[in-house]
Amino acid sequence: MSRVPPETTVAVLMGGWSAEREVSLSSGKSCLAALTRAGFRTVPVDVQRDSIVPVLQELKPDVAFNALHGKWGEDGCCAAILETLQIPYTHSGVLASSLAMHKEKSKVIFAAAGIPVAESLLVPLEEVAAGHPMAPPYVVKPVNEGSSVGVHIVLETANGPARAVLDERHIFGSHAMVERFVPGKELTCAVIGETPLGVIDIVSKSSSWYDYTAKYAPGGSQHILPAEIPGAVYNHCQELALRAHRALGCRGVSRADFRYDQGGTGELILLEVNTQPGMTGTSLVPELAAHAGHSYEALVTWMVNDASVDR
Repeated sequence: MSRVPPETTVAVLMGGWSAEREVSLSSGKSCLAALTRAGFRTVPVDVQRDSIVPVLQELKPDVAFNALHGKWGEDGCCAAILETLQIPYTHSGVLASSLAMHKEKSKVIFAAAGIPVAESLLVPLEEVAAGHPMAPPYVVKPVNEGSSVGVHIVLETANGPARAVLDERHIFGSHAMVERFVPGKELTCAVIGETPLGVIDIVSKSSSWYDYTAKYAPGGSQHILPAEIPGAVYNHCQELALRAHRALGCRGVSRADFRYDQGGTGELILLEVNTQPGMTGTSLVPELAAHAGHSYEALVTWMVNDASVDR
């Protein structure tokens, strides 16, 4: 992985105001430390709604490292500001970011590209709480959040629908995505540039599924790398991750999440693509990069080298 000049100033954008603010701060601090170790001039920027533009105009960084997660930071809005200011930035551009963040719209693109996805519906929140929108088991999730924020799994044994969504309107908005539940393994595969990395099998230790705590609490999950799945499925997972990356027009690093029903139908289903995957101490992309022989410093250095506008 090549090096840009060490005098390059990198502004690490983190924080923001989404439901994933704390995760973003953790990612940003890890990236900031790694970039500093790699020899860059680094500036941390805790992104605020009313000041990000003047702050960037004053800093005039050579590169903006986007370590934001969730709404605004990951959905193309921040990328649009960086495009307008003509500051080279990491990760995907405006269109790919906005499409990937909207789970239902990205599914249309995946299906058109021949990538298998689970059947789903966009349903008004009141209808989700009033009765089963589809036969259980199914998953209720916000259409444009990440990190498993707001996710509810309604099993066949459930007494009723996910009524709790009415108390989470600030997360969901007016509608929720209701998706067929696919049992089995939780797999993930990252793409760097045009290269798919390995496949991790994620085993949650804190709950029956890969929830927020399993993602970010130390010891919350076990990562089996390489995943102990048939070789053909492993290769197919990598193929689909790259195909999804290309279908959305992603740049830099992305991570595709799958469900694999190993003990049942054998289906491999793409759940979503993350255009700004977590970079915390328990995150998957740094682990996948290390498995491929790239240190954390080499990974973030590559991302800075890859930064551009018109993405």
